[in-house]
Amino acid sequence: MVAGINKRTVAFQFIVLMGIVSLLGDIVYEGARGVTGPYLAILGASAAIVGLIGGLGEFIGYALRLLSGFIADRTKAYWILTFIGYGLLLAVPLLAFARLWWIAAFFIILERMGKAVRSPARDALLSTATKEVGRGLGFGVHEALDQIGAIIGPLIFSLVFWLGGDYHLGFSILWIPALLVLGVLAIARIRVPSPERLETSEESMVEAREGDRTRVFVLYSLFTFLSVAGFVNFLLISYHFKLHAIMRDAQIPAFFALAMGIDAGTALVIGRAYDTRGLETLLAAPLLSIALPFLAFSRSPIQIVMGVILWGAVMGIHETIMRAAVADLTPVERRGSAYGIFNTIYGLAWLFGGAIMGFLYDISLRYLLLFAVLFELSSIPIFLMVKKAQNYTSVGVQ
Repeated sequence: MVAGINKRTVAFQFIVLMGIVSLLGDIVYEGARGVTGPYLAILGASAAIVGLIGGLGEFIGYALRLLSGFIADRTKAYWILTFIGYGLLLAVPLLAFARLWWIAAFFIILERMGKAVRSPARDALLSTATKEVGRGLGFGVHEALDQIGAIIGPLIFSLVFWLGGDYHLGFSILWIPALLVLGVLAIARIRVPSPERLETSEESMVEAREGDRTRVFVLYSLFTFLSVAGFVNFLLISYHFKLHAIMRDAQIPAFFALAMGIDAGTALVIGRAYDTRGLETLLAAPLLSIALPFLAFSRSPIQIVMGVILWGAVMGIHETIMRAAVADLTPVERRGSAYGIFNTIYGLAWLFGGAIMGFLYDISLRYLLLFAVLFELSSIPIFLMVKKAQNYTSVGVQ
């Protein structure tokens, strides 16, 4: 497959194809995520049920990644799991046929299960291709394409409603990108059937003791948890906008779209920086996150815009070089499990940090700011330990 053909060209083609797959996938599920709450309400679900469905779906979407990552490495069925995971996206347009809230809930949770099934296997495949073009650049291109879909998806429903359509029409339109996802994924499979050949275990890591490898990854996982737990989620930021009437309802999704655009641009820039500077670029995540709540939770229009831009930039770092670092810190034969663990820890950090900061917001904004700053600052010495341990074992980027 790779012999006789420039490996870098093959790798870049694969990254772009998988980026288009993610773009189309984001159109489907990001388009639906903004309206599933109101849709469940129309179908008769209470606020408690909506909250339970949302929480359960996100928990399953992250917790199952541990299992799917382990299965991917044990069976080497990376492509099969990727196809199954993206195939479950068809649950989203099926929402158009739901007439009872519990049926809609089943489809919503099924889509989250699909993300859990595909993410470790897909990232493992993608990581092997990024070795040829640069980890940061590869994941940056993938994330940039992904975020284009995250912008288009919600705008589809906005256009449908603006033209007088309803939820059923909006979900029905999503059949188009949902089916295209599988079509482009099939093209990627045909064009590059064995992306793992683009990277060998010898290329991914020089010889190191198993205990040293494990220690580096454990430290990196702790850094990830602390830095993500102290990162304010957009749900709470938008709640602040609404509670204090800082902006109209129609403006909030526009600001979210702005953040997604910044995410895409940052992914390309920080990805290239990672390939040049290495792991030290990860320090940008906690350093930028420290300033975020002070800007986002202000009532100054200028500071709020700066906060939204900063939020998008940090998300671009999370989705690009945090994922790239996993590939550099783990051997290729255990990459699926590593991404399963990483994604699960990332999700738990979102859950823990979001719940605590939401609770603190109701008590006093000062407590929220203190919590966020302490967690981000505490992640920095852990990162320095990661860098020192990585240099000692000669693992990852040189």
